[in-house]
Amino acid sequence: MSKHPHCLVIDDEPGVSGFVAEVLRSDGWEVEEVSDAESAFGAAARRKFDLVFCDVMLRGMDGYEILRNFSVQQPDARFVMMTGHGSAAGALDATAIGAFDYLVKPFTVSDVLRIAGLVREQLEQRARLHITDAAIHVSNGYRSDIPLIGKSPKFVDCLKMVGRVASTSLSVLITGESGTGKEIVANAIHRRSNRSNGPFVTVNCGAIPVELIESELFGHAKGSFTGASSERVGLWEEAQGGTIFLDEITETQPLFQVKLLRTLQENEIRRVGSNRTIRVDARVICATNRDIEEEVEAGRFRKDLMYRLNAVTIKLPPLRERVEDIPLLALHFAARSAVPGVSFAEETLQMLKNYSWPGNVRELENAVLHAVSMSDDVIYPEHLPERIRAADLNAELTGAGLAAPYAGAYMNGEIQFLTLAEMETKYVSRVLGSTKGNKQAAARILNIDRKTLSRIISREQ
Repeated sequence: MSKHPHCLVIDDEPGVSGFVAEVLRSDGWEVEEVSDAESAFGAAARRKFDLVFCDVMLRGMDGYEILRNFSVQQPDARFVMMTGHGSAAGALDATAIGAFDYLVKPFTVSDVLRIAGLVREQLEQRARLHITDAAIHVSNGYRSDIPLIGKSPKFVDCLKMVGRVASTSLSVLITGESGTGKEIVANAIHRRSNRSNGPFVTVNCGAIPVELIESELFGHAKGSFTGASSERVGLWEEAQGGTIFLDEITETQPLFQVKLLRTLQENEIRRVGSNRTIRVDARVICATNRDIEEEVEAGRFRKDLMYRLNAVTIKLPPLRERVEDIPLLALHFAARSAVPGVSFAEETLQMLKNYSWPGNVRELENAVLHAVSMSDDVIYPEHLPERIRAADLNAELTGAGLAAPYAGAYMNGEIQFLTLAEMETKYVSRVLGSTKGNKQAAARILNIDRKTLSRIISREQ
C-alpha cells in the first residue's frame, strides 16, 4: 500500500464535499474533489482510487449509475453512497450492486473516519498478503417494489447486510418477532441474487403437521403411505435453481432435523418411500421468531443444524425500535389502499408512534386499513382501532399522574385523595377528549352503555 491512500469525493454540494475531504486529509488521505460524473470518470482514468464517496443525487447521472460504471474502471475501489434522502431500501439497493457502505446526511466525522479506518485495514491486509480483490458483482439494477420502507439506523444497517449477502450463495437465517417482515426480506435476497430467475418457494414449517412435513418438502413415491396414489414432487425439488424459504424452522421436530441436515450437507433428497436419491440445487433461507440458541440449549433444535443454517444471521428490529419509520409505513399502506388520496392528521401519526406495536408491521398495516375504511379523506385518532386509542389514553393518564393509587393533589404536606366519583368523572372527561366528544366511541372504550355515560357526564355538569 502507498504511504497515502487516495480518495475521490463526488458531490455537487461544496459543503459536503469539503467536509469529507477535510476529515480524510486530517487522517492522512490524499483527496480529490469533483462535482459531476464526467469529472469523476476523468479522474478515474488518471489515477487509481482506494475509496470513493459519491452523492446519490447528481446532475446528469445518479450515484447508482456512477457506481456501476466505476466498478468496471476500478473494481478494487471501495464505494460509499451519500444521500440526504436516506432509506433502508436505498441502502439495500446500494450494497446489492457493490457499495461498501451507505451514509445518510447529515453524517459525522466519526462516520467518515470509521469507513476510512476499515478501508485502510483492508488495504494493509491486501498489501501483506499480495492479493487483489475480484471485480465487484454488478446486478441488473433491479429495484424492489415490496415495502422495505424505512430510514431508521437499525433498519438501514439491516438492509445493508441484506444487500451484501444477496449475491452470495450462503445460507441465511433471518430472526425477528412475528410481523417484522422476514419473508419480505427473504424475497428481497432472492430477487437480488443470481438465482432471481428461478423459483422462490415458501414453506411454513409451523403450519405443516409433523407427519406430513417430510412428504411436503421431499415428495413421496407412489404407495409409500395410505393415500399416496401417485408419485409426488416435493417443494424442495420445485425450488430447483432458485431459493427455498423455510419459515419458522424452529417448529420442526428433531427427527426431521436430522434429514434436513443431510439434505443441506449432501445437496440431495430422497422421497418418502423411495430408495433413489435426487440431486437438488436450491439456496436455503430460514427464519424464526424464537431465539435459536435458546432452542438449542433446551434440546429442541440440533446444534449442528443451527451452524449449517446460519452462515449469515440477519436480525430484523421490531417496529417499536424504529419509531421514525412508522409514519412512512403508514403513508405507504394508506396510499396502497382502495381509497386514494387519504392523509393523516398530525395527532394521528403521533398516536401511531406512541403505540408499542406488538404485532409489528403487519399490525400497523391492518390498523391503517381499518382507519382508511372508517375515514373520508383525513384519518383522525378516532378512526384508529380502539386498542391503539386506549393504549394512548392509558399512557397519557399515567403521565398525568392519574394512574397513582391516590390520583389526587399534594397540598400542605399531605396527599389530597380524590373520591371514586371524582376519579370516574376525570377519567371519562379524558376519554371524551380523546374521541373529540364522540359519546358512542367513548362508551365503547369505557365498555359502558350510553345511558351510564350520560349519567356520569351530567354529574360533572
